[in-house]
Amino acid sequence: MTAPRDPGAHPRIIQGGMGIAVSDWRLARAVSRLGQLGVVSGTAIDSVMVRRLQDGDAGGHVRRALAAFPDHRAVAAVLARYFVDGGRAAGAPYRLLPMYRRTVHVARDAVTVMANFVEVWLAKEGHDGVVGLNLLTKVQMPTLPSLYGAMLAGVDYVLMGAGIPREIPGVLDALARHAPVRLRLDVEGPAGTAADELAFDPRAHGCAESAPLRRPWFFPIVSASSLATTLARKATGRVDGFIVEGPTAGGHNAPPRGEPRFTPAGEPVYGERDAVDLAKMRELGLPFWLAGGTGSPAAVRDAAAAGASGVQVGTLFAYCEESGLAPELKRSVLEGLTEGRVQLFTDPLASPTGYPFKLVRVAGLSQQDDRRVRSCDLGYLRTAYRTAEGRLDYRCPAEPVAQYVAKGGRVEDTVGRRCLCNGLMANVGQPQARDEGAELPLLTSGDELVALGSFARGRGAYTAADVVRYLIA
Repeated sequence: MTAPRDPGAHPRIIQGGMGIAVSDWRLARAVSRLGQLGVVSGTAIDSVMVRRLQDGDAGGHVRRALAAFPDHRAVAAVLARYFVDGGRAAGAPYRLLPMYRRTVHVARDAVTVMANFVEVWLAKEGHDGVVGLNLLTKVQMPTLPSLYGAMLAGVDYVLMGAGIPREIPGVLDALARHAPVRLRLDVEGPAGTAADELAFDPRAHGCAESAPLRRPWFFPIVSASSLATTLARKATGRVDGFIVEGPTAGGHNAPPRGEPRFTPAGEPVYGERDAVDLAKMRELGLPFWLAGGTGSPAAVRDAAAAGASGVQVGTLFAYCEESGLAPELKRSVLEGLTEGRVQLFTDPLASPTGYPFKLVRVAGLSQQDDRRVRSCDLGYLRTAYRTAEGRLDYRCPAEPVAQYVAKGGRVEDTVGRRCLCNGLMANVGQPQARDEGAELPLLTSGDELVALGSFARGRGAYTAADVVRYLIA
């Protein structure tokens, strides 16, 4: 089926867009074939694609999708640079893409366009279900080419959280016409003499003469009804619905409202002010889905009773057979749940973004911690700042401390920071090799992980179909 024009025809279950590449094309395709909304994560998918190629592209899936990409010259260049027949040698480091900046060479953007095209194309292959793309508003610099690549592959929905994506609806409208687009870039420090914007021109990618593209449905991910109201009224184009996410969800959470308070263990305390006013959500007249702690049949029923169109579920899908999470990590977590060796901790410091980030701690499983030798070579969470001389530069509080401070950053902002980019790449079996050893994983899940122990008990392993059947029982 194509994306519905009737709002009442949207799927009831949305599979969460978990990055980096946990929600990959295999998981999204499995969910979509079941009549629900399968979602791929576009976060760092350009790096994921070139690492798949360097690992030999098992099954030829990436190359099969690239054969359908309109710009064959760009495809040939990427394959010549990154594909390794039979895979790289054991222990050899991955070849890296240049880190994003406000302005990059058209060939760099082309990799991002292709990677998002590949992920959506593969997720949609062989069925007529609907597929969504999840992006983080905070990760700004790859956003425009990511959206265009996904739209070239016929993506049906775009979901965006971790920020206020007010400009995205208008961007989608323009990209559907293959028109040039711009997006405001957040820059720390003094204002420049001109607007700080990201620019992207589809005409540079050999696709602008194609027929107009279908504009996907746009669902922002919000943690407050006030934000939903602002987006519904002041976005640059049509907002089609909302994902309403609570602090029990995995990955990044919105900070608590009001004066910060913490538990004795150091976790942020959420209260009544952090609960979304669902009555106000209903007043907007747009469909919405509840997320965070919604991975049960009772939660699906409660969501319907509250006026929601359904639920978004991440954690249960993250540990199913089709997800991109490395098999050994799935096994460690599922066994650890059975044996009582798993804990969840909402860390207020781990993420370079400053948002609380939920970590999974598994006794006996080595994960990234403060002993990691700091290195910033992927750079998706770098922020732009303006130097005293007026030029733009980029920094991340998880990079080497001396480098961050030399760029004008505060040393106290580096305390406790983790390299999410490299840790999350390791989660999906693509750890960078270094002299001191391969990068370690950094697991994240929602509070629903606790319930996963009872759901998965006795199964050993389970599929996306098992999750869907359980939720709609």
